[in-house]
Amino acid sequence: MLENENIRLRAVEPEDLELLYRWENNPELWMVGNTRNPYSRYMLKRYILDSEKDIYENRQLRLMITIKSSNETIGTVDLFDFDIHNSRIALGLFIEQKFQRNGFAREALHLVEEYVFEFLKINQLYVQIAEENIPSMRMFEEENFEKNGMLKNWIKTTNDFQNIIVFQQFKNVYNKTKMK
Repeated sequence: MLENENIRLRAVEPEDLELLYRWENNPELWMVGNTRNPYSRYMLKRYILDSEKDIYENRQLRLMITIKSSNETIGTVDLFDFDIHNSRIALGLFIEQKFQRNGFAREALHLVEEYVFEFLKINQLYVQIAEENIPSMRMFEEENFEKNGMLKNWIKTTNDFQNIIVFQQFKNVYNKTKMK
């Protein structure tokens, strides 16, 4: 199981339906998740059932972030765009607002890195962050992700377009950092 002393990353369960329904249908989060329309409970039920498939089959994996002491589910980790041939996978990390700034995102990131680099044996983990999301960019920089590019006008906002910054973590850098 993917866990440390504070949090657990676990598979999506049918009991997560209402929580996912609330998060996926929050228009304030749509820009970040590249969503443009609401999801029905039916669609989310199908998604949960489909999530039993292997990451190699689905090319994606969603994990729920749960606080061990209270068993509260506070966010998600999404691994997607899994490219086996080029040995890379994208990361999406979401922590519900009331749980942010408590170190849970950083802890989840460490567990994901261990899973991706040590279990899946993938060479590259990458993340795309809106340029205005300074706290996320700071966290990934502090965690030794390399800032390797900008996608200009990549995300359409309500009134304009926003740039995306690409951060990458490579297995060899992760291994060196882990040895310190």
